[in-house]
Amino acid sequence: MKGKIADGEARERLITWIRRRMQEFGISFDALEASLLEDAAHPPIYRDARGNDWNGIGPMPDWLAAAKHAGVDPDFFRIEEKAKEEARRTRNVVYRQADLFE
Repeated sequence: MKGKIADGEARERLITWIRRRMQEFGISFDALEASLLEDAAHPPIYRDARGNDWNGIGPMPDWLAAAKHAGVDPDFFRIEEKAKEEARRTRNVVYRQADLFE
């Protein structure tokens, strides 16, 4: 969740819900922290339109395997690296949309 929750009451309800789920599934704060650090160390490499992603570690997930078996190149789902995007912007090229009705 990248946005901030504006309503303080909604935020508190969400925190309560998360704590209950953590207790229900036996997840400690240390385990949660370790998982977040692991995710940060291995960011996703592939992502589909539904938000499924894969960091390239372990077996290929079903959504990517199904696309591959359907003839779609897995690189189609590769997430662009920021360095490539920044390199594109640093060239002395003016990117603009052509207006066909001028």
